[in-house]
Amino acid sequence: MKKVLFVATVDYHFQCFHIPYLKWFKDNGFEVHVAAKGKIELPFVDKKINIPFSRSPFHNSNINVYKFLKELIQREDYKLIHCHTPVGGLLTRLAARQNRKKSHTKVIYTAHGFHFFKGAPLLNWLLFYPIEKWLSRYTDCLITINSEDFLRAKRVFPKTLVEHVHGVGVDPAKYYPPTLNEKLEIRKQYGFNEEDCILIYVAELNKNKHQDLLIHAIKKVKLNFPEIKLLLVGNGPLEEQYKLLAKEQKVDDDVLFLGYRNDIHSLLQISDLAVSSSRREGLPVNVMEAMSVGLPIVSTNVRGSRDLVVNGKNGFLVEVDDIEGFIDSIKKIVKSKTEIELFGKNSLELIEKFSLKIVSKEMEQIYKKFI
Repeated sequence: MKKVLFVATVDYHFQCFHIPYLKWFKDNGFEVHVAAKGKIELPFVDKKINIPFSRSPFHNSNINVYKFLKELIQREDYKLIHCHTPVGGLLTRLAARQNRKKSHTKVIYTAHGFHFFKGAPLLNWLLFYPIEKWLSRYTDCLITINSEDFLRAKRVFPKTLVEHVHGVGVDPAKYYPPTLNEKLEIRKQYGFNEEDCILIYVAELNKNKHQDLLIHAIKKVKLNFPEIKLLLVGNGPLEEQYKLLAKEQKVDDDVLFLGYRNDIHSLLQISDLAVSSSRREGLPVNVMEAMSVGLPIVSTNVRGSRDLVVNGKNGFLVEVDDIEGFIDSIKKIVKSKTEIELFGKNSLELIEKFSLKIVSKEMEQIYKKFI
């Protein structure tokens, strides 16, 4: 039986984004293997291999991971390998070199956002660009998920097949706009009032996601809109620091730290506006899910977000670190329910090409080229 191998640093990656593709290969007669760190049981998988990846490509433990992957690939003789995440993509492509030559194994790598991009630190370009340039010779297909990465990859990796898909796909059966009555009922369940104006940001609490900008912005927005609430969904290394900041800014009753949640779809449904203050993105899933629920967006003007937000149509793009820009943009949208509804309706139209149905077809067409 033909075999396919999926690789990522952690198995949570597959649980969140790739179950439909595991199923597709299973339905098409493949034996499906997954190699990743973790013990999550995944559906449609014949063999799950727990590999202790380190997230740092320079960690010594990855030497043994590379050796293990190389032995695994030679032993199982896969027809196709699809790898994800920077470290998973690096080690897998190196480990598969011999099989690409001898057994014609095909290797696909999905870049969920290059570390080298317009505006990235010089160190990123000096370090990550040469590595990806080198690895491109061991890549049969490079998949990009945003326009900037796609255009750059086509230019700088001319000998590699470069494809563009619209992210990982948003499931409209899970993320959909509620009716007004449904929204108000769910709000009651969560302890919010009809008058509350709820903003939401689903992201790890870290330096890159930059939640401190939003905390400062909320302090000023509150002066005009005292009913404003900001939901910060996620854990992270800066959680205590951000909680202290909210207290110092006297918005600790207005900025709610919800931690890790399994009810993000419901939290989005009770919200009026989604915000994203990130300094760097590939193609932000949190923004796509918010748009699928019919929310307006205020986001930093970064790669990936530019693929989703059309300035003045379904939201606003604001430069990184521009607190006043965030304040003004939030005010423009929340000043009336008409504005919220219009921008939200446009989000629903713009997100259609990023739906799971469309992305699945794009991925299937790519897979068919190699099987």
